[in-house]
Amino acid sequence: MIETFDFQPGCMIAGKYEIVSFLGWGWEGEVYKIREKETRIERAAKFFFPQRNKKNRTVATYARKLHKLRSCPILIQYHTVETVTFRKEPVTVFISEYVEGILLRDYVRRFPGRRLPLFQAVHLLHSLADGIEAIHHLGEYHGDLHSENIIVQRLGLTFELKLLDLFHRGRTTGEHRFDDLCSLIRIFYDVLGGQKWYAKQPRAVREICCGLKRSLIRKKFRNVSGLRLFLENRDWSV
Repeated sequence: MIETFDFQPGCMIAGKYEIVSFLGWGWEGEVYKIREKETRIERAAKFFFPQRNKKNRTVATYARKLHKLRSCPILIQYHTVETVTFRKEPVTVFISEYVEGILLRDYVRRFPGRRLPLFQAVHLLHSLADGIEAIHHLGEYHGDLHSENIIVQRLGLTFELKLLDLFHRGRTTGEHRFDDLCSLIRIFYDVLGGQKWYAKQPRAVREICCGLKRSLIRKKFRNVSGLRLFLENRDWSV
């Protein structure tokens, strides 16, 4: 059973990709920054542990989902799939767009008290809601939203974000979409300082977070679109 690949910079993959650096790892496999030999274009490559990708079902599902959602700018774009041999075992490599940026978790840690000012937190939530809304409108969901799955590319008038690691639990349901909505509100709650600061937050924040009670969130917002509209139409001077 393969538990790590441990590729080093300079290593060639499939005869046409050069390993640039290690980016991260997870339950399914390891992710590396790679460079195409012919074009020098940099991409990201996820090497799946064979035991986590039986008969290529995980990769095929992920590729089809990203292809369906290719018009959603908040998602990293799928490129292609390669197969390489590692320790005499076939390993599937998922090649996608490489995105410069910083994980939201690390971005928040740069601020005093490791929490965002309200203005930035609201714009972050709006950017996330707008991106997830597009995914939901195409009949899908993300399923694994948290601060380590969100890349902050830049901040200007609003946030430019990319999401990582879509999760697949079978056919999309209303409950899956509601889970995404609750995850967005939890991210908002956390970047503002979590429980330690919640009682001191203005009324608008508490109106959004609803004490993180799912029943109250469901009553307040029918869906992610409802959350986006609330953010756009509320008087933030109050």
